[in-house]
Amino acid sequence: MTDSLKIIVYKSGSDLENGMHELLKRLAKEAIAARGKFTLGVSGGSMAKQLTAAVPDIYPKGQEEWKKWHVFFCDERIVAFDDKESTYGDYKKNLIAKVPELESQFVVIDPSKDAENNALHYHNQLVQRFGNAMFPIFDLLLTGMGPDGHTCSLFPGHPLLEERRKWVAAITDSPKPPPSRITLTLPVLNHARNVAFIVAGSNKAEAVKKVLEDQEKLPSGMVQPQSNGGKLYWMLDSEAASGLKNTRTHTEL
Repeated sequence: MTDSLKIIVYKSGSDLENGMHELLKRLAKEAIAARGKFTLGVSGGSMAKQLTAAVPDIYPKGQEEWKKWHVFFCDERIVAFDDKESTYGDYKKNLIAKVPELESQFVVIDPSKDAENNALHYHNQLVQRFGNAMFPIFDLLLTGMGPDGHTCSLFPGHPLLEERRKWVAAITDSPKPPPSRITLTLPVLNHARNVAFIVAGSNKAEAVKKVLEDQEKLPSGMVQPQSNGGKLYWMLDSEAASGLKNTRTHTEL
C-alpha cells in the first residue's frame, strides 16, 4: 500500500460521519483557497445517508460557498432518477433536500441514454469542467467497498480493471443489479488528490482485512492515488475494522 495511507477507526457510525464532516470541511476549504472550487466524487448505497448527516453543517444555510462545490458520481446506475436504484435519486431525496443549493452542482447522467452513450456523455461533462488533460484530478473521491472487495462499479476479475485510457467506462454486465452502469476508471481514481474509503459494518470486515492486511489484489486494493502525491484514507467503523490484527490504525484524521 502507499506511504500516504491513513487508516482511521471510529467507534460508531455517528463518529464516522463526524470524521467525514471534518475531512470534507478541511479539503473543501483548501481546494477553494487554492483553485476557487472543490471537486468531489461520491458513491451510492449507504453513503447518501452518511453524507446527509456529514455535509449540511459545513456552511450556514444559504451560504454561497456551496456554489463552489462540483459534485460528480464515482459510478451511477442507468435508471430513471425516480427509480429506487438511482444514486442521484437517493441524493436528491436525502442530501439535496437538506442542502438545496447543491442541486445545481451535481453532474448527472442522462437516463434516456444507454450505458455506452452515458459514458461518453459523462466524459464530455468532465472535460468541460477539468479540461482536456490526460486524466481529471479530483480534490476528493469518496467511495465505499462491497463485501467482495469491489469499489465504484469495478468488480473482481472484470475486464474494466485493465482499462488504462478511458475516464468513464460503461458496464452492462454488473454482477450486482442493476447490470447497466457507468463508472470512473482506476486511472481516474489514482490521479485524485485524495481518496477516502468509507466502510461500515461487520459484513465488510473480511474484505477490509484482505485489502489492508493480506494485500489481496481486489479492486479496492488497486486504488492507490500516487500520481499527484495523493492521499488515501480508509475510514472504518469498529465493526468493519474488527478483522485487522497487524495494521497500524488511528483514532482521528
